[in-house]
Amino acid sequence: MNTILHAARLGGMASALLLALSSPAHAQITADQAARLGKDLTPLGGEMAGNADGSIPAYTGGLAQPPAGWSPEQGYVDPFASEKPLFTITAANMAQYKDKITPGMQALLAKYPNYSMPVYPTHRTAMVPAAVADKVKQEAVHVELNGFGVNNLNGSTTPFPIPKNGLEAIWNHNVRYLGGGLQRTYASFPVRGGGDYYALRIEENRVFDSNMDKPSDNRLLNYSARFISPATLAGTVQLVQEPIDQVKEVRSAWIYNVGQRRVRRAPDLAYDNVNDGTEGLRVTDDFDGYNGAPDRFEWKLVGKREMYVPYNDYKLGSKQAKYKDILTANTPNPDFMRYELHRVWVVEGTLRPDAKHVYGKRVMYLDEDSWTLLASDAYDTRGTLWRIGVHPLIQFYDAQVPWYRANIWHDLSNGGYYLAGLANEEPNPWKFGIKGRFVDFQPDALRRMGK
Repeated sequence: MNTILHAARLGGMASALLLALSSPAHAQITADQAARLGKDLTPLGGEMAGNADGSIPAYTGGLAQPPAGWSPEQGYVDPFASEKPLFTITAANMAQYKDKITPGMQALLAKYPNYSMPVYPTHRTAMVPAAVADKVKQEAVHVELNGFGVNNLNGSTTPFPIPKNGLEAIWNHNVRYLGGGLQRTYASFPVRGGGDYYALRIEENRVFDSNMDKPSDNRLLNYSARFISPATLAGTVQLVQEPIDQVKEVRSAWIYNVGQRRVRRAPDLAYDNVNDGTEGLRVTDDFDGYNGAPDRFEWKLVGKREMYVPYNDYKLGSKQAKYKDILTANTPNPDFMRYELHRVWVVEGTLRPDAKHVYGKRVMYLDEDSWTLLASDAYDTRGTLWRIGVHPLIQFYDAQVPWYRANIWHDLSNGGYYLAGLANEEPNPWKFGIKGRFVDFQPDALRRMGK
C-alpha cells in the first residue's frame, strides 16, 4: 500500500535502541557556518556557484512563479517544453558518461534495449518560500543529532544544511519542505516483467504538524490514504501519525479494512515489509524515495558528485501524456523522461550487523538544492544490485515546493517496475498548503473515510 512514512517506527531492535539512547549529541554548526546560507551557499545548503565549465549554472533563486496564464486545471505545464535533448545516453555510448551515471542506471542501460537517458540543459529550479528558508538558517545552529533521533527541531525542514555525516543528510530528506500539507488523488502502477499492469488510485491527505488545528508534541505529520481502486482494495484506509524523534516515540499506524469493517493497528507499515498493491516491487521504506527510522543502517556521507539525474520532468506528468503511452515493458517510455546534470550528495547505507532488512546496502543520491533523493541503488544481502530508484523532481511552482513528479523502482530480478504518483488522467488538481483537523487523523475517523 502507498503510505507516507517519513519517520517510521524504531521497532524492536534492542541494540539499536540502546545505541540511540546512549550516543552523545552531535555538535551543531557554528554561527559563521550558518551565515554562509544565502551567500556562497543556497538557502538549503547547496553551492551557489555553477561548475567550472558552466554545464551546471549558478543558482539564481529557483522557479518561483507559474507560467503566464497558468491554472491548476492544466496540470503542471512544462516551462521548458521547447528544449531538445543535448544528447541521449544509451548502452552503446554509456562508457563515456560512466562517471556521471549511477551503477543502477548503467545496469538498466545494459539490460533493457528500450532504456535510454535523454539529457537536457540544466535548470536549478528548486526553491522554498523565504520564511521556510529563514527557519532553516535560524535553527541550523541549534539542531543536533542524538543517536538516531534529533534534538531541537522546531520547524526547520532542512535541519542540517551543512551535513557532517550520512545520517544528517538522510534527516534532511525525511523532513524536507512539502508545503505544510497536501491533498491529492494519484495513480500508481505495478508493471510486471511482461509489460502488463493495473492501476491503483489513491486519495491522500498529508498535513504537517505546523498546519494542524491542534499541534501535537513531537509530531512530524499526519497522513491518511483511501484506496479508490482496484476493487480488491477500494475503501481501504490507512492512517499514520508520524513522530519526529523515533527514540522518544514510535510511529502509530492503523488500517481500516472495508471487507472486515474494522480498524486495526498496522505495526508492519515500516522497514522492508511489502505493501499490498505493489506486487513486491518495492518495500515500505522505499516510499518517497526513502522514508522511515534510519536505525537499521550505518550511514556514510561519501561526498558530492556531478551526475545525470531525473530533473524538471514535467512531460512525465503532462495532461496530454496518457498512462498507456508511458507504461512500456521493463521501463517507462524514455520519450517522457528528462535527465539533467546536477550536483548530488552521495550517501551509502550499510546494513548493521545486528539488524534485519532485505537490502544489505543502499546508495542514495540527494539533490544539493532540495535534499530530495533523485536516484538510488539497493543491493541484496549477498551484494547483488537489485532495485534501482529513478525519482523525477519538478518544482511545483504555485506552491514553491520541489518534489516528485513520480517515483519509479526497477526490479532487476524480474524485469518489472513500480511507478507511483502520476495524476495525468485524474480530474482534481493537487492542493498544497492544506490545513488539518486533529479529529480527522484519529482511528475513530477511519470508518467514515472508508465509505
